[in-house]
Amino acid sequence: MANPNAYSQRDYQLRGLKGISDQQIDVHMGLYAGYVKNTNALNQKIAELAGQGKGGTPDWAELVRRLGFEYNGLILHEYYFGNLKSPGGGTSPMSLGGAPGGGSQIDSGSKLGKAIEQSFGSVQDWLAAFKAIASMRGVGWAILFQDPATGWLSNHWVTLHQDGNPAGFKPILVLDIWEHAFMVDYKPAERAKYIDAFFDNVDWPTVEQRLTQQATTR
Repeated sequence: MANPNAYSQRDYQLRGLKGISDQQIDVHMGLYAGYVKNTNALNQKIAELAGQGKGGTPDWAELVRRLGFEYNGLILHEYYFGNLKSPGGGTSPMSLGGAPGGGSQIDSGSKLGKAIEQSFGSVQDWLAAFKAIASMRGVGWAILFQDPATGWLSNHWVTLHQDGNPAGFKPILVLDIWEHAFMVDYKPAERAKYIDAFFDNVDWPTVEQRLTQQATTR
């Protein structure tokens, strides 16, 4: 029986990005499609085994262990593509300063700017810290999270999609640092160029809309 709650691959119109080629996006979208397919297949198979009374078996257990990797691969890619915007309009109908594409500067007086300043002291300090995390050796994700209990923001490094995510925290800005995200356009040693290109295309209004509240006193 087909899973009525199966996930559908989202269509992100990201053409003509600055420093990230259409070919790179196509390759990356193909990888994302694999996470959608694998998540649906795992959910289907796990349900079938449970229905056959095989829940708790070694085969069932291995599928359950794999599920976190595939699920978070799907989810984090949707956050990543969702916080980019192409010059033609991309994923959000608005951008800071009225610019048609991503990459505008964060307004320190905006909700996002105030939240970053409360948590990091200044936008510049946050950006330097985030880029330093993204530049660390190894593959993974650099993510700005928000603690829903306090509203405070913090930067994190996540390796295998499901490893390193603080439970219950909400992704606000997600940067894919796996080499598949940039190796069509850049050499492994040119990661810094990819990071700069990413920030040239960030859709800051979409990032701001992910905030749930302002920070409170800890």
